Amino acid sequence: MHTLHRPRRRGAAVLALAATAALMLSACSSTAAPSASSSGDAGASADFGEISVQYSWIKNEEFAGEFYAYDNGYYDEAGFSNVVGVAGPDTGVAKLLSGSVQFALTDAASVGAAVAEQDAPLKIIATTFQKNPFTILSLKDGASIATPEDLIGKKIGVQDSNASVFKALLAANGITEDQLTIVPVDFDPTPLMNGDVDGFMAYLTNEAITVEMAGYEVTNLAYAENGLPYVAESYAVTDDYLANNKDLIKAFLIAEIKGWTDTFTQPIDDTVALVTKYYNESASAGDLTFGDLDPAKVRAGLEAQAKLISTGETEANGLFTISDDLKESTLASLAASGWDLSVDDLFDTTIIDEIYAENPELKNYLP
Repeated sequence: MHTLHRPRRRGAAVLALAATAALMLSACSSTAAPSASSSGDAGASADFGEISVQYSWIKNEEFAGEFYAYDNGYYDEAGFSNVVGVAGPDTGVAKLLSGSVQFALTDAASVGAAVAEQDAPLKIIATTFQKNPFTILSLKDGASIATPEDLIGKKIGVQDSNASVFKALLAANGITEDQLTIVPVDFDPTPLMNGDVDGFMAYLTNEAITVEMAGYEVTNLAYAENGLPYVAESYAVTDDYLANNKDLIKAFLIAEIKGWTDTFTQPIDDTVALVTKYYNESASAGDLTFGDLDPAKVRAGLEAQAKLISTGETEANGLFTISDDLKESTLASLAASGWDLSVDDLFDTTIIDEIYAENPELKNYLP
């Protein structure tokens, strides 16, 4: 979603097919890389080979921490010969189940729906965003959708890959689809600015900024403040991969922590330049992009997402951690959308907790 990130449609047929593929490929995925012995400096002398990570969105500022992990050699130090970052948009759910990627950066609604509806063997093991950045964006001098009730009778632009997340918002607020009109749109918010739709599925860290920078005053109906305060940009793996690759996962997450720490400690102009470099490389490779990056927008996006990543809890516990309270609020969000799950159904944060127990210095991500 965004110029953001958006989860892909998770139809039952797609998941059923993916689950079947997962059964065939589980042996392969569980042995994708050799494991090293556990240590506080996981992966320091290991050889984990190559892994693939599905990104939820295009290679923009949303993955600044990953870009630092590449540029500053943290993946190399961790023992990876290559970390393939696969550009989205994609929730990564089907690819995890098929074994074509080992990690996915996704969101709790996408994973929770797959677990609840299809018994998908997936777990969220850590999270970048402590609360999700989804919003229904509207123009202040237009529909100005400020409450869930304001959605009723309106035309709302929703990307196909965000359909399930939007339905979760409706369900959490007791609104049915026949009370409004869902208009299929792409990720460009032009239909909102042109008045073709009253509201637009967006990211607070992306399209909301795009429309404001175009000179419009906006109203945001933030999901996190309207019944869906769940985690996003979350690290998900299959149960099988988690059971068989603990040291690899630990090494990967340590590299990620180091990369995301750099987004808080390095000059923001350097981070903007780094994001632009990787975005341009992705464009050259033929990935989905949206023209040249605007440095001012990248800066604004970095500043906005920092508020979703860094909280009092992460300052105390470390980046990517998920507190018991946040797990429960995430599950309550999903239950309001009709997906009843337990903590153990959706989360396994054993490894991220072990990382900080063994490496408490990594908690210090702020300058």
